[in-house]
Amino acid sequence: MLLNDAEIVTLRNGLTSREREQRVGRNVAAAVGAYLLLCFLVPLVLPEGAVPELSGRANALDYASQESWGNLNHGDDAKLGHDQPSRGTFAWSELNPFWGFVYAFGDLNCHQKHERSWEINGNQMPVCTRDIGIFLGLFIGAALFGLRGLNRWTVRDTFLSVFPDEKIETLYLKDRRMVAMLLVIGIGLVPMGIDGFTQLLTGYESTNPVRVVTGLFSGLVIGWWFSAALCARAAFFEEDATRVSLPANARLMMK
Repeated sequence: MLLNDAEIVTLRNGLTSREREQRVGRNVAAAVGAYLLLCFLVPLVLPEGAVPELSGRANALDYASQESWGNLNHGDDAKLGHDQPSRGTFAWSELNPFWGFVYAFGDLNCHQKHERSWEINGNQMPVCTRDIGIFLGLFIGAALFGLRGLNRWTVRDTFLSVFPDEKIETLYLKDRRMVAMLLVIGIGLVPMGIDGFTQLLTGYESTNPVRVVTGLFSGLVIGWWFSAALCARAAFFEEDATRVSLPANARLMMK
């Protein structure tokens, strides 16, 4: 990776600059936050009732056109889909390109089940409540890293840099950094996994508030980790591990 003049000066002077970490956190948060905002804005500005109750499949384009899979009659008792014509058909390709993209992205990435989604202005939102929570969490996680994160060469140490150094000195003294990172990620992901798989494998039906909260914690650790992964670069230390400042005066060891 090529360094710009400011980054080279920073390295030569032995200073710590957070400009890149701030930029990464800000950009990731801005991208996610913009889409999240549009998820609320687009159904608000569309004519009332323009988006009926939907029920599609995740990782598939079900509502691209009037002839798409989602607009067929699958029966109200179908495991996937429902009787869409009785509720009104929908095709995001018929919207203006900007609004259409918002619903197309939701169509591809979310099942868009109406009973697990909110409505605004009589229009179903582009993604379900779980995804709303995930996007909100991604925004918070990226913003958190942008505020506190530091490039410390490895993804593990860069991820943990969000915590005050004095609070994690024990982790470095006992070399429990990888365990700590996995534990934090697990705390964020496990509640959503339990809620989702219990719903899938049993007769349990979650609620929208629970979906939002579990999605939020999951998105938070994903946004945090993703931002750390983008910032963890050895090149900014001129490939010299001794230049990395870690809690408890720990040093990276090259294996």
